[in-house]
Amino acid sequence: MIVPHRKNRKKPKTQDGRKLRRYHKRWIVERTFAWLGNFRRLIVRHERHIQMYRAFFHVGIIMLSLNRF
Repeated sequence: MIVPHRKNRKKPKTQDGRKLRRYHKRWIVERTFAWLGNFRRLIVRHERHIQMYRAFFHVGIIMLSLNRF
């Protein structure tokens, strides 16, 4: 389990002797999936074909990208 360290510790922030890069990347991925959770159509999958779900997934990613930049 990856747990962030407190700011008031005296040792440098490490995770198993390494810097916290893995935690930072994981947080970015989980945040993106949380943002996709705002689209109802992606949460409850009603489409019969995976191509339709994938198309709506891409539309959701495009909308997030446009809102972000």
